[in-house]
Amino acid sequence: MSTIPWQDRPENSKDVMWRYSENPIIDRYSIPSSNSIFNSAVVPFGGGYAGVFRCDNKAVQMNIFAGFSKDGINWDINHEPIEMKSGNTEMIESAYKYDPRVVWIEDRYWITWCNGYNGPTIGIGYTFDFKEFFQCENAFLPFNRNGVLFPQKINGKYAMLSRPSDNGHTPFGDIWISYSPDMKYWGEHRLVMKPSPFEQSAWQCTKVGAGPIPILTDEGWLMIYHGVINTCNGFRYAMGSALLDVDSPDQVKYRTQPYLLGPAETYEMVGDVPNVVFPCAALHDIEEDKLAVYYGAADTHVAIAFGKLSEVIQFTKDNSL
Repeated sequence: MSTIPWQDRPENSKDVMWRYSENPIIDRYSIPSSNSIFNSAVVPFGGGYAGVFRCDNKAVQMNIFAGFSKDGINWDINHEPIEMKSGNTEMIESAYKYDPRVVWIEDRYWITWCNGYNGPTIGIGYTFDFKEFFQCENAFLPFNRNGVLFPQKINGKYAMLSRPSDNGHTPFGDIWISYSPDMKYWGEHRLVMKPSPFEQSAWQCTKVGAGPIPILTDEGWLMIYHGVINTCNGFRYAMGSALLDVDSPDQVKYRTQPYLLGPAETYEMVGDVPNVVFPCAALHDIEEDKLAVYYGAADTHVAIAFGKLSEVIQFTKDNSL
């Protein structure tokens, strides 16, 4: 996409990624029922963009909503949550849905989210038009979060990153990869990445989780991820990047020791959950060397940050654990 949202790096900034000056782009009250809108997914669609948004209502019930935008900045989000039809299963029970990701693979848009089925697990669904949605079998047993599909098959199989967890606010977490022949049965689970030792990179020493859909580059799969440290004031989430091997994505080639973006602005430090930068979607233009990352800010708003794709890759290589 040559028309992805973009704003040049501020003159006084030397950071590899920088925030949009009009952040947050989506306010917590952007639809009538919402208490907060955050941790949402965006893809190119129909000459503009479509998205699946996490909207917690004023009872703090968690659900996902479709939305549309011409420019990727200004969004019109549906006022009613997505209603799922049966896809490859009749079992579409869901106590809650949150933290979606969206990716185009072959002939449709696939959605993954944290699905409430006797605890958090990875829900899967698909759509062709963002109007009609079909729910499939959950990918894994509870408990799991941060299910992120690769945008193409790897060695003939669908591939998904995830983070096995527990039933609460998990005080641990590694990134794993799993494979499927048909988007229904998943196996060949392999460890990708653990939290770092505290002494080496404390911002990601408690848990890590995949963020946006990985981006295929000449240097490997660029995986934007979140890392967490447990402080005396609770969890603090920041954003990092890693390069995974193209054919064997369980092999980490490089991984950032410093974070790319951490909570520093008021809208990231103050909200329903303070001190959170949580990336969920990314738009990129390889020809124009542009990267736009959408992230949840303080579990309250949606914000966006920009970077040069080549600079993010080089930063990842030059500052690797």
